[in-house]
Amino acid sequence: MNGENIECWLTDMDGVLVREQEALPGAAELLEQWRRKDLPYLVLTNNSIFTARDLSARLRHSGLVVPEERIWTSALASATFLANQIDPESNAQGSCYVIGEAGLTTAVHAAGFIMTETNPDYVVVGETRNYSFEAITKAVRLINDGARFILTNPDATGPSPEGVLPATGAIASLITKATGRVPYVVGKPNPMMFRSALNHLGAHSMETAMIGDRMDTDIVAGMEAGMHTILVMTGLSSRASIADFPFRPNQIIDGVYELLEDPVDQDDDAQ
Repeated sequence: MNGENIECWLTDMDGVLVREQEALPGAAELLEQWRRKDLPYLVLTNNSIFTARDLSARLRHSGLVVPEERIWTSALASATFLANQIDPESNAQGSCYVIGEAGLTTAVHAAGFIMTETNPDYVVVGETRNYSFEAITKAVRLINDGARFILTNPDATGPSPEGVLPATGAIASLITKATGRVPYVVGKPNPMMFRSALNHLGAHSMETAMIGDRMDTDIVAGMEAGMHTILVMTGLSSRASIADFPFRPNQIIDGVYELLEDPVDQDDDAQ
């Protein structure tokens, strides 16, 4: 597969389009190029804290115009996964106990699930800045009583101005240690997240490219989903680190500005 037949685009957000809330070179112009050519695309993130509307506003503050319907989070992917687990002939309404923020609770509710602490079908754990011992204890007991364990994403740490913070994967490890139950993880690097994004777009993997900055999430999941993979050097990867993996991306570029059709477009759009 080469990059000449790409009709749809998936792209990671942090390290590809923005870095520390600052738009990276070429990001605004690439988004405008896709809009102008009416190309389907989604901006993907493992962050489950914010709703798509919240993220759209945050990106706009960085100078990037991304409508909320063009954003696909691990929360939305998890809610879609859960909805597909309900037998359509049963007329049953699923139930969840959720540890997470508005991005996750909104998505789960919109998918038709009841959120409850009483005998839920699922315990769903996502990112939150307010993990509590009480909530984790409740999750452990519900899983021990038979609730199925779902995780939005496996990231063990997250960034903050003061340093790293324990994230979803770290809390999941605590729950797994207490229950002996390993969660099903929906977000990257599970290609399930990419396939749900493709389904959301009505796109085919053979006609879709994935742009990412991490070999161990974006590129491996894009490869396993059958997409054309593009690694950028504006995030966590370096050219030297690529040799550490037994697979390679289809393309390696210094930044998304290399995907602009005409360098003049960048100057024109900036005016």
